[in-house]
Amino acid sequence: MTRAGIRGILLGMTDRTFRFGVVGGQTGSAREWTAFARRVEDAGFATLLCPDAFTVAAPFGALSAAAAVTTTLRLGTFVLATPLHPAASIAWDAASLDRLSDGRLELGLGAGRPTAAAEAELLGVPFGTPGERIAQLERTIRDVRGLLATAAGNAGAGGDQAMGPDSGLVPAQRPGPPILIAGRGPKILRLAATEADIVSIAVSDEPSLADRVEWLRDYAGDRFDQLELNINIFALGDEIAPWMTRMFNVDPRVARDNQDIRVLNGDLSTIVDTLRRRRDTYGISYVLVNSFAMEKMAPVVERLAGT
Repeated sequence: MTRAGIRGILLGMTDRTFRFGVVGGQTGSAREWTAFARRVEDAGFATLLCPDAFTVAAPFGALSAAAAVTTTLRLGTFVLATPLHPAASIAWDAASLDRLSDGRLELGLGAGRPTAAAEAELLGVPFGTPGERIAQLERTIRDVRGLLATAAGNAGAGGDQAMGPDSGLVPAQRPGPPILIAGRGPKILRLAATEADIVSIAVSDEPSLADRVEWLRDYAGDRFDQLELNINIFALGDEIAPWMTRMFNVDPRVARDNQDIRVLNGDLSTIVDTLRRRRDTYGISYVLVNSFAMEKMAPVVERLAGT
């Protein structure tokens, strides 16, 4: 299908307003982290998401600290590697944070990045092949939702706080927090199309983005319009830090003139126009940015959030 054809299909999705989030992990003191969370909220970002990696604080602990010093900021995992976490543990942590934050959790789940194999070995749990991990992700989503639904159903006369071996902690959001799935391949995007509320599409160029959106539409059918589509921005400007090349394979020679969708180039008007065009063309209304680029993104958020 041509890019013009994709645009014609997706024009009906442009009623979604923009929202923006920051991806960052806690590595410093509690004072530094909570001050950062307040800056994210004050700058107009809708979400603060934490990665699941041994190089930063465990996401549920960090997000609980952020919840205590914010009021509107939504909080999420980006994303939990399900091979590292039993489903019951995810459900318990998710319900706990959702209740502690008054219903602000967005639960990001994934099959695990390749480098998570070393973390699985440290934890003494199997990592599996990509296909096995996607199947495990599907089971985890089913089991987490089942546990949260059972907890809510068993609360009964005990009220929302009911706990126990046959109930579990009840989340503030019913039947549970929205689920985000991140990925790029057909198997995981097929799963996201049927199970996710938010889909983060992990590609680097617009032709690949167009292909993934077309896949999602085919996989989701009538459910497609319920999906919130997301991309993750690593940097704004023309200067690409060497660590971005090492960690995320961002090629400075390509990351020019908005050719790499993970890097935004140009002045404020150019960036605003680029994001609007991508929303109108591909339906991308939810934009995440790396914490190192948060300050540069703030004027964009002021211009576009909620529009």
